[in-house]
Parts: sequence; structure tokens; C-alpha cells
Amino acid sequence: MLAYTYIDKDNFALEDKPVPKLCDPRDAVVKVTLASICTSDLHIKHGSVPRAVKGITVGHEMVGVVEEVGSAIQNVCRGDRVCVNVETFCGECWFCKRGYVNNCTDKNGGWALGCRIDGGQAEYVRVPFADTNLVKIPESVSDERALFVGDVLATGYWAVKISEAEEGDEILIIGAGPVGLCAAMCARLKKPSRIILCEKSAWRRSFAKKLLPEAECVSPADMPEIKRTFARGGADRVLECGGNAQTFDMAWRYARPNAVVVVAALYDGAQVLPLPDMYGKNLTLKFGGVDGCDCEEILKLIDESKIDTSPLITHTFALKDIAAAYDLFERGGDGVLKVAVRPF
Repeated sequence: MLAYTYIDKDNFALEDKPVPKLCDPRDAVVKVTLASICTSDLHIKHGSVPRAVKGITVGHEMVGVVEEVGSAIQNVCRGDRVCVNVETFCGECWFCKRGYVNNCTDKNGGWALGCRIDGGQAEYVRVPFADTNLVKIPESVSDERALFVGDVLATGYWAVKISEAEEGDEILIIGAGPVGLCAAMCARLKKPSRIILCEKSAWRRSFAKKLLPEAECVSPADMPEIKRTFARGGADRVLECGGNAQTFDMAWRYARPNAVVVVAALYDGAQVLPLPDMYGKNLTLKFGGVDGCDCEEILKLIDESKIDTSPLITHTFALKDIAAAYDLFERGGDGVLKVAVRPF
């Protein structure tokens, strides 16, 4: 089968690999029908993820059809259409039982697919702990609508969840890329009084406004004026989805005192906390890898037409053309949000 493979720093290649086999009674093999490229894949490519294993198939955001299941599997069977979770988690350890699945203590726990074990930018993928890491897609939900459930949409949902957002809140989301837009779609379910999306790209602001007409879509230059309009001197909840030094700094500066700031972005380098400046604001700062254990609830919201992230797919390529897909995604720019890949 064809599989996009991490060879070395700045070097991915499309290789011919054997179709994966079951290695454990709790495994399943999934025929991938649609996958996507994630910024985290670029971090691997550029050597920013030290734990990534050379030789693995990359890709951790995908949907497909169950091809084979291990003898211990009870929740899915051959022929089921499924979302694949970005994380693999046993469901049994202390962390999993409390919903902290990103920190599952199994050797393949947390972000393993496409990082430490073979992922899904391929024709087939082996999924450990399939009973917890595969979620059946309702018949009424297309692959395109379900594609982001296991990663980028799960991240947006998780960011809103841990922000403790409440009805009537003023919510500031920094960055109108895929994570920021997913977070905004989930934030509006909390019935906030305002959603402010801050984004430097005029094209992305325009796209966000069409997708979320109720949101205020502003540029970083607008933020000093916006701050004067907050009811309590700053946003009640700030979701940092930009992933650079400027957006990290904005996140705490535009939060009100005693606000919750959630960092949902992944950074290429270290960030600095200016603690003397932050001291009197009494902020709660939350960050880390997504605990992607809400996929079933997210699919239900999609099925009920309360969330639709399919417009984020701006380009689709065949697997044989994945190098060109990566080139487009890495160059980015106007008109590019998420790039999908069809293996079949």
C-alpha cells in the first residue's frame, strides 16, 4: 500500500509498505477513505517533535471503514464507517478514567498515530484500543463532515470545555485558522454574549465572517479599541489558537482579571511568561495536548447540524499527489485552510 513516511528532518516520502496487520486483540485495521494534513505533521517534518519516530507513516486525522477487528473488540465491526481519534488510549488507567486521555499510561497512549506508530496518510491504518479510539459515523454524516472530529474539532471542543465558558461570556479567540474556527463553532453552543475572532489575515477574517456571521472578526490592530468595549476590562475566556509569540502575548493581555486563558496552539519554540506583568491579573492558564474523549458527543452535534466543519476543506488531493498537497499546505496563504487526501 502507499504510505507517506517520515524519512528524516525535512524529508517525507511516499513509500510502498505492507498493509498493516492486527498486533493485539484490541486492534482494528481501517481502510482510510479520507485523511487530512495537520500543522502538527509539519512540526514533525521540521524536527520540532523529538518523540516522532523516523520511518513511521504520518497522519493522525482520518475517517475510514473498518476492515478487520481483533477478538476483543465489541464496539465496532467490519464495514462500519468510523472516525479515528488522534490519540490512542486504553480507557482503563487512572488518567483515562478521569478523561485525561492525552496522558494514557500505555506505551502507545496519547498522540501515537502518525508520530510514534504508523498513522493514516496511507491506504490502511492499524488502530490500537479500537473500542475507545474508533467512533461510528452516523449514516447521515458524510466523510467530509466527520473528518475533523478526531483531532482539530476535538481540540476546539476541548478548548471551550476546559475554558469553563458560560452563557453570557465575552469570548476572545485568537487565530482564525482551523483550530480557531472549530473553537468558535463550539463556543457559540455556550450562548456567549460575544465571540471575537482576532486574525491578521483579511481573507481568513472574511471566511470566518461567512462561516460565523455572529462573530466579530477583527485584526490584531483593532484589539486596543476592542479591549475598551469589554464589560469587565477584558475577555472572560481567551482561546489562543494562533501559535506564535505575538498571539501568546495577546492571550493574557486581553483577558480580564480572573479570566481563564486556554492555549490550544502548538508552538515551534519556547514562550516566555512575563510573570511580574501578569501577577495582579490572577489568571488561570490551561494548556497541553487535547483530551480527545468527546468524539461521540461531537458527532451527535454534527448529526444535529449544530456544527459543520466541512467548509474548512479548501483543497483535496489523491494520495499519489500528497507531496504537492503538503507543498500547498505549507505555503498556506489566502484560500488554504485544510487540505484533505483521498487514498482511494
